[in-house]
Amino acid sequence: MPSSERTYTTRVGASNAGAGQAAVEVLTDPSLAHIVDLVAWPRGDWLMVANSEGWARVPLAEPAAAWQVLRGRNPITDEDPLHGVPLARALADPSPPNDRNSYPFAGPRLASVFEDADRSPDLVVVHTPAHYWPERGGHPGEHGSLDAGQSRAPLLLSGPGVTGRGRLDRAARIIDIAPTLALLAGAPMPTAVGRPLADLCAGGPAAHVVGLLWDGANCNDLLDQAAAGALPAVARLLSRGCALTGGAVAEFPSVTLTNHTSALTGVGPGRHGILSNVYYDRAVGDQVIANDAKTWHQACEQLRPGVATVFEAVATARPGAVTACVNEPIDRGAGYSTFGLVRAMATDGGASGLGDHLPPTEGDPHATAEWVERDHDYAWSTRVDALGLSQMRQLWADPTGPPAFTWWNTTLTDTGHHGGGPYSPESRAALADADRRLGAFLDLLDGAGLYDRTTFLLTADHGSEGADPTCRGDWDDALTAAGVRFRDEGYGFLYLDRLEHPDRLEHPDQPGHPDQP
Repeated sequence: MPSSERTYTTRVGASNAGAGQAAVEVLTDPSLAHIVDLVAWPRGDWLMVANSEGWARVPLAEPAAAWQVLRGRNPITDEDPLHGVPLARALADPSPPNDRNSYPFAGPRLASVFEDADRSPDLVVVHTPAHYWPERGGHPGEHGSLDAGQSRAPLLLSGPGVTGRGRLDRAARIIDIAPTLALLAGAPMPTAVGRPLADLCAGGPAAHVVGLLWDGANCNDLLDQAAAGALPAVARLLSRGCALTGGAVAEFPSVTLTNHTSALTGVGPGRHGILSNVYYDRAVGDQVIANDAKTWHQACEQLRPGVATVFEAVATARPGAVTACVNEPIDRGAGYSTFGLVRAMATDGGASGLGDHLPPTEGDPHATAEWVERDHDYAWSTRVDALGLSQMRQLWADPTGPPAFTWWNTTLTDTGHHGGGPYSPESRAALADADRRLGAFLDLLDGAGLYDRTTFLLTADHGSEGADPTCRGDWDDALTAAGVRFRDEGYGFLYLDRLEHPDRLEHPDQPGHPDQP
């Protein structure tokens, strides 16, 4: 429904106003400014933001309106989606502080977090980009925050029906992905809030549409590496299409399953219901772990009523059209699904049970042996992505014909960016490995006479930004010392005044292999 018709429930209210006020006072203290970029919460009809330097607000019913500054400096001074573009600008000012940073579409993205009466937190804490928090599962390369660097996913369109050409200095949003894919596939998507990129591509149906999600890929580096010849398959796609230099801005929080879901439904987390990788659901009185190997196959059970996936939209508009979903948890409505196979296995371990069925890393022509040997997570993700390529080859070699719409999720890119940080040898090796697998698939299509009949959209679920190993600290300790009663889910979603702080799962994110601690 249009934003003017949305309803919001204020939870920092009568029963927990004291806890909310106390939490804000603690979190906006200058002593935490190095790790707390800003905090946000709903109050009455307003979305509030604050940090150690000031407070501002915007109407919840019109979150894209101009911010009203209440005191000091507005924590959301800059919303330029092209901040830190191109790569040279990002490298010149890595992981910038709040007064030099940008927060694209900040109001609508934050407002969505508070739209679900049962699952939304009372208050969210946004990390500074430099914050390094290994005790809570953090990595040298990070995402999850509101700023441009951690939120910017690549967005590239290629093939028949794509009218845009070259690099375009503009940006879109992750919620625009689903309606754009649906447009290319000739399937209207009335449940989406995002808008199709209709000026860059003609309406479908294209003969075949392939959506590619390279989890965690840094937009600047992907385009730079493609231009330098290090990613020939990406360059091949770009030669017959376009890429947005500002990419696709992730919903907040800029974490994996929230944005996989937004990309495939066209709505934000407050609408689709998967608020974060981990959140608390008041209706069931329990923590929900959405992004973990043991629970991925159940992720679609968390979708709210009235939310449709691209797979369902294609099935409705084109009865009998074949759709496929490879290595992607948000698979509802897909004719073929990796996680459909996991559900059929009916094991307690979920996707953990796939371990025995994954290809070995030995002899993989698409893998960088150095990083397979050095990083156990890299090796695991290599095996997952090798299985993904195998599934793609089987699907497109089917004598009954290739799918009308295919979605292919790649996980190694997230692992490489976490392990080494953006622009690192490990993250670039992961991009190169993903590119080699994509190239093998493009060669298969070319040999079968299908390449020129296939339209591609390549994106990610969020960006990646480097943490500073010296920027340490934990706001949970400060809240506890101040006597605030809370639970902190996913590290940053605070549920106040009624629940004690529980033990948390350490960083429920990719790759989630069975023996990951």
